[in-house]
Amino acid sequence: MKMVDVIGVPSDLGANQRGSNMGPAAIRMADLKAKVEQMGYEVIDSGDTPVPIRDSLPPDQKRDHYLTAIRDICQDLCHWSYKALEKGRLPLAIGGDHSLAMGTIAGVAQHFAQKKQDIGLIWVDAHADLNTPESSESGNIHGMPLSTLLGVGHDSLVAIGGRERKVKPEQVALIGIRNLDSKEKQILKQSGISYFTMRDIDELGMFQVMKEAIQIASKDTAGIHLSFDIDAIDPLYAPGVSTPVAGGLNFREAHLLLEILAETGQLTSIDFVELNPYTDQSATSANLTVDLICSALGKSII
Repeated sequence: MKMVDVIGVPSDLGANQRGSNMGPAAIRMADLKAKVEQMGYEVIDSGDTPVPIRDSLPPDQKRDHYLTAIRDICQDLCHWSYKALEKGRLPLAIGGDHSLAMGTIAGVAQHFAQKKQDIGLIWVDAHADLNTPESSESGNIHGMPLSTLLGVGHDSLVAIGGRERKVKPEQVALIGIRNLDSKEKQILKQSGISYFTMRDIDELGMFQVMKEAIQIASKDTAGIHLSFDIDAIDPLYAPGVSTPVAGGLNFREAHLLLEILAETGQLTSIDFVELNPYTDQSATSANLTVDLICSALGKSII
């Protein structure tokens, strides 16, 4: 039987906007476990990784944008995703802000590095998340995880998992971007990763975009990690996010992306992040998130 190991990451420490710390609870309340089990999976819920209460942290942590706390969270996640793969389970992290991806992907990369294998990465997001401490206008760490995974960022975050670079830029595909900081645009152009803006999706269609993205992320890799930020979807369909940006993926584009990826059989691990129940409407986004997770795990129309 196929096994999925779920962990919640109730943290919004990487962002200014509060509320994504409630995301894991909302996803569970939308019947994640039952719906995935109906697909024939065994689901192990590992609970939530420990996250300190923001208001309990000392002032210097706030000045540092909660760097130490986020590092500790990501180190825990690195250990968890590594162990899940060692046990033959697919790690599924539910968040929580996007800084958590630094931990889950570090553990996945560590697992495959021991087999002398690389992993590919498909990153679905309205934002590029490629800021560095020097380029960021806000200093918020949820805007930096992809750069960190490429080996550029806070030293303590880059070092998680024991490898400076967790993924190679030529094996990364970024999909759905439509809102980047001015300095971040230049970082993206120089990064070496492949990216597909919403205009590219409009012109090429999601099928062609995913065909190219999978070729990029699967070339010379052991498999593909999916990191999916709910704000990639248009707020008309997913209002429950911390940083909504109009003009995103529609309902069918989001599902098609995941259905095509599932059909490859190359998915090693998953993050679904940035669900914010505080801004949601009648659990619309939470229910959609669970349906999208099911699509990523292979649910099909027929």
